[in-house]
Amino acid sequence: MTTPQAEDLKAVSATTLEHYRQSAESFRMGTMDHDVSQNIDAFLGTIQGNAPYRVLDFGCGPGRDLLTFTNLGHIAVGLDGTDAFVTMARAHSGCEVWLQDFFELNLPDASFDGVFANASLFHVPSLILPKVLQQLHATLKPGGVLFSSNPRGQNQEGWNAGRYGVYHDIDAWRAVVTAAGFSELDHYYRPPGLPRAQQTWLASVWRKSD
Repeated sequence: MTTPQAEDLKAVSATTLEHYRQSAESFRMGTMDHDVSQNIDAFLGTIQGNAPYRVLDFGCGPGRDLLTFTNLGHIAVGLDGTDAFVTMARAHSGCEVWLQDFFELNLPDASFDGVFANASLFHVPSLILPKVLQQLHATLKPGGVLFSSNPRGQNQEGWNAGRYGVYHDIDAWRAVVTAAGFSELDHYYRPPGLPRAQQTWLASVWRKSD
């Protein structure tokens, strides 16, 4: 697996987004009942200040977690690069949802108490990941929280079933997120209760540190 060059990034994004566009309904049906309460609790439990919180669901997909945040009394905004998901998420959650490519973000400064990136940041190639993390850092309020959950690996990068992905281990992930101005609060492996070899997801929680 090889890292794309700058001129290839548009093709990487377009191909991955097209995969999701074509499979949007099956993805919605296949993920609508996934239990990510462990992740939501880890995220919300570290945000400081008084609720309701203003939350950016980064890579919101069809809107499952947007509705959860809303039902918990928070102000949730979604963002996704797949137009079909944006349409679904708006209808499902009633939230504001932005259509934005992860590689060409246009985010407001210091606007969110937390960014929830569940199964989304692993699609960002290592070439552009520092920039994307810096943009998420900038859109957080002082002391704001970033949550991420990614399929883990040994830092391999490339195509997998029509989608581009980077499969970080904790050391590599920690290095790049720390360099973007975050302090680690916690990390854990999912699904809970399984041997480590069967815990294929790496979840982590970070605070904006400057």
